[in-house]
Amino acid sequence: MQLTPAKFEDILGKFSTLSIAVVGDLFLDRYLDLDAGLTEKSVETGLDAYQVVGDRCYPGAAGTVLNNLSALGVGTLKAISVVGCDGGAYELLRGLERINVDSTHVVQCAERMTPTYTKPMLSQTEGPAVELNRIDIKNRVPQGSEIDQQVIAYIDAVFGDVDALIVMDQVDERNNGVVTDTVREHISRLGSEHPGKLIFADSRSQIRMYRNVTTKPNNAELLKSIGVSSSRADDRDAIAAAGKKLSQTTGRPVYTTLGEAGILYCDADTTTHIPTVPVTGEIDIVGAGDSTTAGIVSSLGAGATAVEAAEIGCLVASITVQQIGVTGTASPETLRKRFQERV
Repeated sequence: MQLTPAKFEDILGKFSTLSIAVVGDLFLDRYLDLDAGLTEKSVETGLDAYQVVGDRCYPGAAGTVLNNLSALGVGTLKAISVVGCDGGAYELLRGLERINVDSTHVVQCAERMTPTYTKPMLSQTEGPAVELNRIDIKNRVPQGSEIDQQVIAYIDAVFGDVDALIVMDQVDERNNGVVTDTVREHISRLGSEHPGKLIFADSRSQIRMYRNVTTKPNNAELLKSIGVSSSRADDRDAIAAAGKKLSQTTGRPVYTTLGEAGILYCDADTTTHIPTVPVTGEIDIVGAGDSTTAGIVSSLGAGATAVEAAEIGCLVASITVQQIGVTGTASPETLRKRFQERV
């Protein structure tokens, strides 16, 4: 580990001074708690009618990154996104308020649905609840040029005031999410015009379309972006070559997450492997990549080197994966404890 205790404390101490904006797809993660003992038979269909005894809502996708940034103690957080004018938007905006995120720049549009993952959780006589078939709400058509321009105007409005801009490009269907081709091109242009400003992009399907932006794919997304089979996802040489190629394309560094193997950092001159922090017991990897993003960006904003930031990203992920059944977060206190255990 390159990170010294003194530098670690210096980085953590600066989180509260940072201002970070997150632009991209906000999803509502909605959990319906179902009591199996109350299940009824529908008179009309004869099918099981599950009975809801709890309804839990959390900001997801870009909201997961915001939640992790908030838990780390980042001082000012801004969300830039597009949601509907529906109940999902109400719950989502209320969730952002709970974690002290400024949602002034979230566009509400009656023609769009608030993307929502509804997860029915059926209780069991013994053991944890079982997740039934998920019900997804997504927008299936492009958001349109007028909304694109609103998103761009909001990016420009906050860009000069923040230490970093995180781009969460999470919708696979091209142009159906918040980060369309037009928005992505504008972000890439900002990166060219302001090379000293940290812009950090995570994209499931469009990572190779970015320019002048630091990117963070996982190993499978990276290989797919350059046309290499995901069957080579464990081939470190193939990933390193792909990372170099993506870095040359984007003109900025690449942080590739490798699951339990850690992170591979690539830039124009170097390739560095940062190992994960070993943990024991049951793990839940949901949201681990988003928590890693929060750790890396906060650390870079606080003056960490590229490798030090990746080390803190791995520390954060090692904490969040141990939180079962929820999208985990890490606080400065839990980071200190894990760091002390590591060194």
